[in-house]
Amino acid sequence: MDQQRLNQILSVVLVFTPLIGFAHDVTSADQELLRAGGLWAYIQVGATHMLTGYDHLLFLTGVIFYLNNFIDILKFITVFTLGHCVTLIGATYLGITADEHLVDAVIALSVLYKGFENLGGFKVLAIKAPNLLFMVGLFGLIHGFGLSTRLQSFDMGQEQFLAKILCFNLGVEIGQVLALIPMMFIISWSRTQKQFPAFYKAINWYLFLAGIGLLIYQLYNYFNGHY
Repeated sequence: MDQQRLNQILSVVLVFTPLIGFAHDVTSADQELLRAGGLWAYIQVGATHMLTGYDHLLFLTGVIFYLNNFIDILKFITVFTLGHCVTLIGATYLGITADEHLVDAVIALSVLYKGFENLGGFKVLAIKAPNLLFMVGLFGLIHGFGLSTRLQSFDMGQEQFLAKILCFNLGVEIGQVLALIPMMFIISWSRTQKQFPAFYKAINWYLFLAGIGLLIYQLYNYFNGHY
């Protein structure tokens, strides 16, 4: 497969990811599965939720694109994972929630931010970029809170409450790993191609513009639902 063909395939995937990602919303089928399937169902729904979580995956794409070696990728993904585990488990267990559209708007902002940073936006503005590891950890906390708001929208009952949260979180981690494997393979392979600089710019411009679009979409839904 040549680089031009790869670019075409990834462009189609990235364009339609937000549309596919509307499966990211909570459905009655998910609720029924959780009601009938026990703890395993929470793992399944958590994994599916991450695999269809276009906003989470777009942010992770931006993080991976910025990094050049496996050790750095592992370090940053670990920090991101710890961040979203803390808020997913903690906020759900304590019953802390917020309007899902506002949370998703901040997550969209994280996608916009990563594309902006990868494109050298801070250098253009002659501003020192914030510490990347800190920002990834911070956004991990926010992404985890978004996952928590989704989980809390289910009727979980009180039986095995903490176990259900932990199983959902485990599912999220499984889904994240399953998503990262092909992403890392494709990005690593594309780095060996001479067209990579153009590919890098195109993908990060997409992240930047997708972040703006998702931000507007979530804010529109928030205000439209409140007024």
